[in-house]
Amino acid sequence: MTKRYLDPKADLTFKKVFGEHPDLVISLLNALLPLSKGEEIESIEYLSPELVPENPLRKFSIVDVRCKDNRGRQFLVEMQMVWSREFEQRVMFNSAKAYVRQLNSKEEYHLIEPVYSLNIVNDIFEKDIPEYYHYYRMVHEKYSNKVIEGLHLVFVELPKFTPQTISEKKMQVLWLRYLTEIEECTKEVAQELLDNPEISKALTVVEESAYTEAQMAAYDKFWDIIRTERTYYNSARRDGFKEGHDAGLEAGYKKGEEKGIKEGIEKGRKEGIEKGIKEGIEKGIKEGIEKGIQEGIKEGLEKEKHETINRLKSKGFDIATIAIATDLSEEEVMRYI
Repeated sequence: MTKRYLDPKADLTFKKVFGEHPDLVISLLNALLPLSKGEEIESIEYLSPELVPENPLRKFSIVDVRCKDNRGRQFLVEMQMVWSREFEQRVMFNSAKAYVRQLNSKEEYHLIEPVYSLNIVNDIFEKDIPEYYHYYRMVHEKYSNKVIEGLHLVFVELPKFTPQTISEKKMQVLWLRYLTEIEECTKEVAQELLDNPEISKALTVVEESAYTEAQMAAYDKFWDIIRTERTYYNSARRDGFKEGHDAGLEAGYKKGEEKGIKEGIEKGRKEGIEKGIKEGIEKGIKEGIEKGIQEGIKEGLEKEKHETINRLKSKGFDIATIAIATDLSEEEVMRYI
């Protein structure tokens, strides 16, 4: 008989696999967290998933799995189906709350142990980054080797993962394949998954036959909620995009119109000045030519009068006779002599 599986990403199955089986959550954490050699988790103790805020009026924040190891390090594990900015803020709140809750008023700060938050997201939220694995911690802006230990936030984008994207950590690949390949329509499981003891056990936990009718109803309800949430989220994103697009167009038109008017005035002024200079030069040349001609004619007549008067005088004509011959007064004749 062919085995039928439930999707391990669902709330019910994820908490059953990793919230009830310490060996499986240890394997998952060691595979996905940035732990150096010698820092691997050896044993864990489950803690209450409820992180109670100091303000009683605020709601509890509940994580999927919360545990600590024999060193006192705390680990928060969350499976998120739809990404939102609020989820990122909740991750920061939960991590910080778990960190400060380690001490009471009689304890000292050096007793605080690191908190690791592992967040597996079945959505893409870093569209401009090709990698699926994102690790955040407090690092000096200029000197990256200077680190303040305390909070370690890890986000894994499942849709970006392919077995070819990583080659070093075998268990990381197997666990991510388990989370991305196993679902309700899975008919055949890859042999590599079946051959690994931890993954094989995790497959047994999500076999449909292991769940009661009430649990199956809760499982189906979870997916209904996810579909509704995704629909609302996509609708809001589309509406937001449309509003932003329309507002952008309006602002663009307004800015473009203002810029167009400004550039039009500047261009008109420039062209007007250039045209004015050109027409002024042309008009000046024309008027200059006309005036030059007139003055040339005038000078030519004056010269001719001067030469005529002096020629008549040299021939012995008196002033009165010259005046009659040139149609000038005797005073005017005297000016040319």
